[in-house]
Amino acid sequence: MRLSQAWIIALKDLDIFRKKKSIFYSVIIFPLFVSVGLPLLIYLLSGNSTGTTDVQSGLPIVINAFAFFFIIGASPLPTAIASYTIVGEKQEQSLEPLLATPTTDSEILLGKCIGALLPPLVAIWIGGVIFMGLIDAITFRLLGYPYYPNAVMAVIMLLLVPLAAITAVEVSVIVSARVNDVRTAQQLGSLIVIPFALIYVLGETNVFPLTIPYLIIISAIILVVDMGLFSLAVSTFRREEILTRWK
Repeated sequence: MRLSQAWIIALKDLDIFRKKKSIFYSVIIFPLFVSVGLPLLIYLLSGNSTGTTDVQSGLPIVINAFAFFFIIGASPLPTAIASYTIVGEKQEQSLEPLLATPTTDSEILLGKCIGALLPPLVAIWIGGVIFMGLIDAITFRLLGYPYYPNAVMAVIMLLLVPLAAITAVEVSVIVSARVNDVRTAQQLGSLIVIPFALIYVLGETNVFPLTIPYLIIISAIILVVDMGLFSLAVSTFRREEILTRWK
């Protein structure tokens, strides 16, 4: 596999993302809402209860729960880009020239995965920095110390968010290679949010705590799943069928 070829494909898809304003806005709205809206909600709910026992014990729990929203958001955000780069390009008759080149299926899929992964990942990381800054301002006022950075947020941002985004991209690529409509591909790909939302619910109901050891175990499981999904995508991606069946 030639990484240079995959990167060329990724750059082309990134240029498409820059020009498609609807996709661009869909990627930045959710991280902006989480990074600004949730700290604002905490600020409004905390009121003037500075230094009380309830705030000292309950606020970290709420903050950790809200931080998990970045993982939930990382799962559906790449689906719009990943779906369009296959189904949308086919509809605009710009996919066939790529499929007719000597580029291998693995290089095409890797390039499209990179192109769909980078914009939402960067948006979420920027949102995470804003989120941590606003939360630190709140906790310094209420608790007397900044809450971030900490190890839990490091695991979320550096492990779980990228792995969740990769999962979404790979599922979307697999789905997009089998359907002929962008909206259908996006809707089916967005279903990947369900298992991550389930993990969040199980954590909040104390089935298992969202602590560092459990988060690392979840990351390892998702990594194995991602490796299997990429192998599945390569084995099921048949450019001949795409070129002849999508007429």
